[in-house]
Amino acid sequence: MGKRNRRRAGKEPVPTSDYVDDDGNTLTLRQTDANVPDPAAKAASSSEDLWHRRNELRFERYVVRWEIAGLPLTKQKELLARYRMADSETQAWVQRTIDRHLDSA
Repeated sequence: MGKRNRRRAGKEPVPTSDYVDDDGNTLTLRQTDANVPDPAAKAASSSEDLWHRRNELRFERYVVRWEIAGLPLTKQKELLARYRMADSETQAWVQRTIDRHLDSA
């Protein structure tokens, strides 16, 4: 078995919290005190680009699982792809949920 598949000795699982939307989908967020870095601003970046990238960085930092219509997503690439495909209302719910999660920590 390769190094990637081995569990690290002595590492406790990170505590998580589940949040359910009106449709019964579950978003699982990790508890962490790590700060989310600001996105790198490039000359061609608009403020909207930076806002979207900041939200994606927050999503990547906190979301560990998202169950939508009974389908659990746990891989980082799948989670981020699903977030990017979501409509603006769903993305807004995710960001509000992350805000609520951070306020309760």
